[in-house]
Parts: sequence; structure tokens; C-alpha cells
Amino acid sequence: MAIVAEMRDGIGHIVLDRPEKAHAYDRAHLGALAEAYEDLSARAAVIVVRSTGDRAFCAGADLDELRAAPPEAALDLLSQRVFGAIARGPATTVAVVQGPAVAGGFELALACDFRVVGPRARFRLPETGLGIIPSAGGTTRLARVVGPARARLVVLAGHELDAREAVDWGLALGPHDDPLAAGLALARELAARDPLALRLARQVLDHAEDARSFEAERLAEALLYARRDRSR
Repeated sequence: MAIVAEMRDGIGHIVLDRPEKAHAYDRAHLGALAEAYEDLSARAAVIVVRSTGDRAFCAGADLDELRAAPPEAALDLLSQRVFGAIARGPATTVAVVQGPAVAGGFELALACDFRVVGPRARFRLPETGLGIIPSAGGTTRLARVVGPARARLVVLAGHELDAREAVDWGLALGPHDDPLAAGLALARELAARDPLALRLARQVLDHAEDARSFEAERLAEALLYARRDRSR
């Protein structure tokens, strides 16, 4: 099973479990992720998002499926919709990042309210080197978390952040020798707070999100997909 959803002590857990692919996702996995979040957020005020093993947090989109995607797929980007539902949904989310979070994996972590990292965590958005852009909310959300100048370094120049730099930039909490234990401790602290107050506070904090920036991501990706198809 590639996506596991479970409740433990009143806290929801979404576990990415595709270690042979470094927890990369395709459309089926995104659908399962959306279903897991919808189910758990109806029962828990706090959800922890993590992966099995210590190889990676998430390698992003499955490259075999990504290469075959037509231009129109980017105009209604499933990953952007799913990550957006997590970012704007009712549950407060904690991503436990124990290894590399690359491309869409980084964008999934950005969709969460908190990122708790271990010493082996890495964050990278390689898309511009592949002729596309981070379009699952990453281009927009990263700038809001770390600021435009630092976001340009990551998005345009492909700069990789290690765990310490991610903490120094305000992107993550840690690094912790046991990031899962630290993430669960934070989740329990959050779960002890008033759930409605948490939800309303998150809505106010997120109010600055501008739908036009996400639309710009999708349009740019569609144009890049179309250029790729013409060059075949």
C-alpha cells in the first residue's frame, strides 16, 4: 500500500509507503493522498505527514508519468489541487522530513504548516533544469516562507538546502536526531489546543494567498509542456 492513513491517540497519520520509488507519486497516489487527508481531517485536528524508512521523504512526481503528461494536464494540475486542499484544509499538518524532499516532495512539505527535519533532510526544486517549473504550489509557497530572494536561489539556481540551512532560513524546525519523535511531540502540543481556534488562526495566516499566483504556475507549466511536445 503506497499511502497509509491511520489514527493514533487522536492524531492522524498519513504515511507515504513506496520506498522502491523514494515515495514518488503518480495520479493514483495523489488520489489516495487526497482521500486520506479528507478522511483523517474529519476525525483529527492535527495530522502528521511522513514516509517509511530513512531513504527519502518524497521524490516528487513519478518521472515516467510526468514525461507523458500532455500540456492540458498542467492547466488542471492534480498535485496543485491536492496539496492546496491540504494547505487550506481544516487540519493542522506537521511534515516529518527525515531524508530528501525533492520537487513535488518539497512542495508537499511546503503545503504543511510545519516541517520537522532530521539531519539527513534535504530540500531541492530541480524543475527549471528539466525545462519545467515547480507548479504544485512550490513557487508561490516557498517565497512566502523564506522570502523572494532566497526562493529565487532555490527555484532559479537549483540551490539545495540541507537540514541546518532549512532551519536557519525558517523553513523547518530542528534538526532533530529523531525527527519523528520531535514531530509527534509537536503534534501532541498542537492537538492540546482549541481546534477551532487553530483552524481560524490558520485561515487568517493564509489569507494572503493569491489565487492568481497559483494560476500563473499552471499556465507557465502548460506552456512548457507544449514546448516539450513540439521538440519531440
